[in-house]
Amino acid sequence: MEFFTIGVYNSTEEEFFGKLTENRIDTFCDVRQRRGVRGAKYSFVNSQRLQARLAELDIKYGHVLALAPTTEIRNLQKEADTQSGVQKRDRTQLGKVFQIAYKDRVLKNFDLDTLLEQLENAGAEKIVLFCVEEHHRACHRSIVADKIEEKYGIQVKHL
Repeated sequence: MEFFTIGVYNSTEEEFFGKLTENRIDTFCDVRQRRGVRGAKYSFVNSQRLQARLAELDIKYGHVLALAPTTEIRNLQKEADTQSGVQKRDRTQLGKVFQIAYKDRVLKNFDLDTLLEQLENAGAEKIVLFCVEEHHRACHRSIVADKIEEKYGIQVKHL
């Protein structure tokens, strides 16, 4: 199995789905808590439209809610963004408080072994972890990717 991550901010619909097809992604893991994005610009990644388009591309979709940060944890990052004067869409790094809380309250309790087993049993070969932030280090998906690399020695490519 190969793992990738992808965000949507600053990508057009064509660019976003192009990255998936160019990398021959066969399984899409949505790791967002809320599967919608405000505004028309990124409406193509709102859950129903996203799932329909992925089905057209023959890419399996799964929502891995247990890997999403809770509202409380997201609010920690929102507070850090406000203090530093950075908009969510412009963030390039996660705050330390968010990272610690996410690792302790979400990732520590998540069974990655079972997820990888389920993916393997489903025939997944090229799996992408998706959330909205453009920069992977500005998103919790980078923490999950780091854990996959550390625990399984699987190099994760960030699209």
